[in-house]
Amino acid sequence: MRAVVFDEPGGAEVLQVREVPMPEVREGEVRIRVAATALNRADIMQRMGSYPPPKGASPILGLECSGTIESVGSHVTRWKVGDQVCALLAGGGYAEYVSVPESQVLPVPDGVPLVDAAALPEAACTVWSTVFMMAKLQPGESFLVHGGSSGIGTFAIQLVKLLGSRVFCTAGSTEKLERCRQLGADVTINYRKEDFLARVKEETGGKGVNVILDNMGASYLEKNLSSLVEDGRMVVIGLQGGRTGSVDLGRMLIKRLSLLSAGLRSRPLDQKSEIVREVEANVWPLISSGRLKPVIFQEVSIADVQTAHALMESSVHIGKIVLIP
Repeated sequence: MRAVVFDEPGGAEVLQVREVPMPEVREGEVRIRVAATALNRADIMQRMGSYPPPKGASPILGLECSGTIESVGSHVTRWKVGDQVCALLAGGGYAEYVSVPESQVLPVPDGVPLVDAAALPEAACTVWSTVFMMAKLQPGESFLVHGGSSGIGTFAIQLVKLLGSRVFCTAGSTEKLERCRQLGADVTINYRKEDFLARVKEETGGKGVNVILDNMGASYLEKNLSSLVEDGRMVVIGLQGGRTGSVDLGRMLIKRLSLLSAGLRSRPLDQKSEIVREVEANVWPLISSGRLKPVIFQEVSIADVQTAHALMESSVHIGKIVLIP
């Protein structure tokens, strides 16, 4: 089968499409003929050598896919050959075929094209597991997501708004902020021109928001904590602004703040399976009803994978970049 590989870490130019062996189908797994995969920031980090795959995972890039089940392993009970599905992966999506535990596979939601479904698993599982399972955002509370125009951001804005919370987001251009408003954001902040902490305080009467989903890490740490109300919760899911910071623990104690962090890829199978079950029960009906939609910026052929990575690194995209084998 064809897959994207690289011999040494580096820029997008190290990516090559080559013939590689077909993945085996182990007990409890299905093999999917990939219709599409979607780019994630983690793919860039792995290509650059700073985010190796978990032990036992495919070294091939790609954390989600959609496609058709081509083979099933022993003890698989739910899926059969020919089913159209999408899946959360630990790796292997940038290929014509990928094997995955059956509990990480989801049906393609009603009304969603098979290719578009590739943009759903990583965003849906990340947002549901962090914002709702960990931070326990409640209807009527307020929520801030950084990188509102990203794949995670565009999904979070829609889901949080549909479930009854006030949505704040940051992004870096007028075009991105307008798209965030169209998706349901109540307060949009241009981080290049505004101090997001000052704007959050202004919009909340000096109180702050209840939950923050952060992709920046160290560079936003102090301002994020200052943006939270009493009993506020913040979940860090990215380190684009650095990995080492300092906090005023006294303020955290006084305000009873919770600082959480989560990586999805490295979670054990039982945790991923639970997340996928909750996503199918709570999020999939909103997608099937047409109220929540994947936001696709561009479809790119696997032959042009270098272009796709360069596009993601430019940060001009809004939503997901989809790769077609």
